[in-house]
Amino acid sequence: MKAVIQRVNGAKLTVNGNEISQIGKGLVVYFCVEKGDADSCCDAFAAKLSKLRVFEDGQGKMNLSITDVGGEALFVSQFTLAADLNGGNRPDFGNAEAPARAKELYLRTAKLLTEYGVPTKTGVFGADMTIDQQNAGPVTVIWSKK
Repeated sequence: MKAVIQRVNGAKLTVNGNEISQIGKGLVVYFCVEKGDADSCCDAFAAKLSKLRVFEDGQGKMNLSITDVGGEALFVSQFTLAADLNGGNRPDFGNAEAPARAKELYLRTAKLLTEYGVPTKTGVFGADMTIDQQNAGPVTVIWSKK
């Protein structure tokens, strides 16, 4: 599994011009399931994200989590994070999990995030989505678990 996590002041996700999800202050999470990822990775990621201290406290230090600040997550499936760029000029997505299994783990992780106290909104798995976001900081971190 891989994820790109960005701190935002707000974000909106649309599909074909129709708004699907919108969040205020929180995190936009681009999430990828790779071949062989276990169900246990979902829980590890949800636990980590719910406690990840990337929001500033009163002294300007990143000491607060998304749950501490009452933030929301916009959780977006993104198989392209599995890209291998070591070959030619076209990315190789051979390490991305098959769609049915990837969707299962994506939805499982979104549910777990909610259970960990993170209000979570999703995109549409497999859709061509447009995400408008206002990055805060900017703060961007990458999570990878094998």
